[in-house]
Amino acid sequence: MKKSLVQSFLPVLRSMILVIILISYNKMQGMAQTALEKDMIKTSGGDVGITFIGHGSLMLTYQDKVIHIDPFSSIGDYNTLPKADLILVTHEHGDHLDLNALVMLKKATTEIVISEKCLPSVSGGIVMHNGDTRLFGSIKIEAVPAYNLVNGPAEGKVFHPKGQGNGYVLTVGDKRIYIAGDTENTPEMKALQNIDIAFLPMNLPYTMTPEMVADAVKAFKPKILYPYHFGDTKTDKLIELLKDNKEIEVRIRKMK
Repeated sequence: MKKSLVQSFLPVLRSMILVIILISYNKMQGMAQTALEKDMIKTSGGDVGITFIGHGSLMLTYQDKVIHIDPFSSIGDYNTLPKADLILVTHEHGDHLDLNALVMLKKATTEIVISEKCLPSVSGGIVMHNGDTRLFGSIKIEAVPAYNLVNGPAEGKVFHPKGQGNGYVLTVGDKRIYIAGDTENTPEMKALQNIDIAFLPMNLPYTMTPEMVADAVKAFKPKILYPYHFGDTKTDKLIELLKDNKEIEVRIRKMK
């Protein structure tokens, strides 16, 4: 009789355990989502929300639009994030051009802006070359060069050759936001003007040292600097290099 009661209770127990597991999983997913850092930038056209997903991946919101930059599904849970109105892909490397992330974020009206090297992988992608400009609604997009000057896998080679990758400058209301992509402190970067917010990579050995980042921002003087895609490079060094520069606010977020 006791054995029969236990056996009859087992299906109920299994169901209870499953419910507890599902509730715990949903709570963990919610905690992971709320753990993403967010900043708000005021512009003449309304606030720009910046969500720091990690690595080189960002999400911007402006008015009723959602913009994803270099979405990477190994870093972000894109099933829990809003689908994209616009996706910007800086170059073809797998941690920037992630087809799984594009599938998760794409809807029928999504525009995907890419560099030319991405075109074979992205059907319907809109190619922008260095120097191109286009409009997405009221947002102006400028493609700027992103490339290495010195860092490479072997002598005479670089990780990111000139002319293949894009950085993007977005003019949103009265603010100009620069997302550099994978690059070093190029002459084109240092010649930028009127940049309010800059995202600069510091992921050694592929992009910039803290010294390169400091050199660049001293030239083009963004009001706010976010080092991003910085891997294991120490951000403390960058802060030290810029401690006497009162024109530039350095903000550190979880963007390894």
